[in-house]
Amino acid sequence: QVQLVESGGGLVQAGGSLRLSCAASGRTFSSYAMGWFRQAPGKEREFVAAISWSNSRTYYADSVKGRFTISRDNARNMWYLQMNSLKPEDTAVYYCAAGSSISYYSRDYRYWGQGTQVTVSS
Repeated sequence: QVQLVESGGGLVQAGGSLRLSCAASGRTFSSYAMGWFRQAPGKEREFVAAISWSNSRTYYADSVKGRFTISRDNARNMWYLQMNSLKPEDTAVYYCAAGSSISYYSRDYRYWGQGTQVTVSS
């Protein structure tokens, strides 16, 4: 059974940092693209960042570019989102996802985690 589990969320002050992790199990994800999405209360889920299976390409939402970094460790079946200079508007539930190719669109990701809450106080 495929399972993605996020961790690392929490409460942080504006300007602070958090590192989210996503642990995958049930299959090998080395050939999958990995993504992070987020959903704030009352808003639709939005793209945050994605990385190709080979680590050769990364995509970022304009709102996080220069502040967030996505990375992956294929040997451990894990990927990460380093979030720096956090802002209150980054507050959301963050989801990791896996898909067959790198994409900005949630519909292109087949496997999803349950989400981890990130709250940034002002």
